[in-house]
Amino acid sequence: MMVAGIGSRKGVSAEDVLAAIETALEAHGLAVTALSALATAAPKKDEAAIAAAGRALNLPLIIVDDAALRGAAGDTLSHSDLSQEVAGTPSVSEASALAVAGAGAKLLGPRIVLGPVTCAIAISGDAP
Repeated sequence: MMVAGIGSRKGVSAEDVLAAIETALEAHGLAVTALSALATAAPKKDEAAIAAAGRALNLPLIIVDDAALRGAAGDTLSHSDLSQEVAGTPSVSEASALAVAGAGAKLLGPRIVLGPVTCAIAISGDAP
């Protein structure tokens, strides 16, 4: 399973989210067809642009609860003081991707920051 974790400022556009996903995938030499799902933290559950991006890509959007987000926080590669303060994790995008990808998941690299959106790609521990 390969998951794109999304973090964002409030009020971003679906185009902003889609551009961040595309940029992250390109950075790792991947096509969008490699993705199994999008993930984000519970505080972002009402961010319409993230849900719209999932619909545009025909991917499920999985909302990660606070406990799972904190559980994955120790494996993040990036650190944002604001993310730590607001969401309890150093990187919403990285922790969300890791939490959804499951036990043994790994980030393909640090999150990509594109304007008001961050995107991190994680692969499940059982993936080749």
